[in-house]
Amino acid sequence: MWPAWEVRDDAGATTWFGVRLEFGDGARVDAHAVVSAGCVSIEDVRAEPALSLDDLAALADWIEDPLCDACGIGTAADGAEADAGEPGAGDAGPGPALPAWPRGVEGRWLVAQKYRAAQEAGADPVLAVMSATGQSRRKSLRLIGQARDAGFLTRRRAGR
Repeated sequence: MWPAWEVRDDAGATTWFGVRLEFGDGARVDAHAVVSAGCVSIEDVRAEPALSLDDLAALADWIEDPLCDACGIGTAADGAEADAGEPGAGDAGPGPALPAWPRGVEGRWLVAQKYRAAQEAGADPVLAVMSATGQSRRKSLRLIGQARDAGFLTRRRAGR
């Protein structure tokens, strides 16, 4: 990973990184990642051989921690692994600090409760889970999937 370029303004800095992952079997992934306002996003990906959709979704997880370390920002995982006595640990953004979300079965059950409550209220259940956990959309969807796998939520209907 290497910094490609950086743009600074009054609001802070946006930095683009070149990222290369090389695997033992000769496979290679090249990407441009952007770090801005404490968030990491991927702009461009080239892979040989081509990535499956699951691998493409996992790419952000593979590079998130090294990018955040290189930029000196915390990751969402830092907040998830915080001690229960440290509300909002790893929370770099403005707004109220969220208490650490419970892990394991209790966390999955609470995700299911938030999801169902939002559905019954006619609100977006994914946004409700995001708001309750303080996690990104991708990580909230993963938590919802884990709640489904644990049997706390019904399976999604086909055709959606």
